Amino acid sequence: MILTEVIVRRIKERVLADPRHLNLKSGDHVILETEYGMESGFVTQTNKTAEKPKNRVGKILRKITPEDERRIEENNRRAKNAFTTVVQKAQAREIDMKLTCVQYTLDRSKLFVYYTSESRIDFRELIKDLGHALKTRIQMVQIGVRDESKMVGGIGTCGQVLCCSEFLREFSSVTIDMAKEQGLSLNTAKLSGLCGRLMCCIAYENDHYAKIKKMLPHVGAKVSTPQGYGVLAAIDAVKETATVDFGTKGEGSKTSASDFKTFPIETLASLNTNKGSANVEKKQPPKKHFKPQPAANPQAPKPSNAPPKKNTPDKGKQN
Repeated sequence: MILTEVIVRRIKERVLADPRHLNLKSGDHVILETEYGMESGFVTQTNKTAEKPKNRVGKILRKITPEDERRIEENNRRAKNAFTTVVQKAQAREIDMKLTCVQYTLDRSKLFVYYTSESRIDFRELIKDLGHALKTRIQMVQIGVRDESKMVGGIGTCGQVLCCSEFLREFSSVTIDMAKEQGLSLNTAKLSGLCGRLMCCIAYENDHYAKIKKMLPHVGAKVSTPQGYGVLAAIDAVKETATVDFGTKGEGSKTSASDFKTFPIETLASLNTNKGSANVEKKQPPKKHFKPQPAANPQAPKPSNAPPKKNTPDKGKQN
């Protein structure tokens, strides 16, 4: 089945839809029918093969028209009023939640309410209040802090638009060990993004750092270079170079810039392949395989230590 991938709503949910006879390309603004009603979205991928889609397949109705654009603008204006109504009703019910945004479907048959909360909340009475006040079906969607940043957007510490709101398709696991592997400061405040979690970009180059570190001994070890032996002072995984200190380490000795030389990592790795390192996996000797011996039979006769008897011919009687 040839389908088209479309992102819908501010949470950028990806759905598969039947393009029918429409000639579409990536970036086209379209109107499609999903399990929640009529929605607008942007095409991200065409001619996508899916034998057995997990979720219900939508149907692309048409490319967006000026009338559809006016409808979307009207829905956005109504969503602002609905946002205020949701906040007021939640406060009246004393519900502890943080409202992120609300969004109508194109035909306003359903209102999506996105929120964050540290605990699970019973919204049955709130949904009744909102349905009566807004005259539509209510869909409460609890999201995480990462999804909240993805929907709201912002500027990261690098000065660029947040990766999650710009191009990330899904969130990957990020750990403090990755920062340690890359030699970053282990200050959680500096490593956290706007969402309060570890920044997603920490995981981008982690595999490369781990690969480079396995090629050389640890920093401070004695290494062989084309100019002789020295002490490994630093490793630059991005430039794939290593700095070696050739200075003398004695009392009163001063270190100068001329003592340090930079070499390509591949050059040092070829000269130090046999050097022991904590980062290099040692080859284990092959295990010897022994054939199991058959179990002894307790009923079998035990071997005797007596010498074997000689077979002597029987003497026959003389007639």
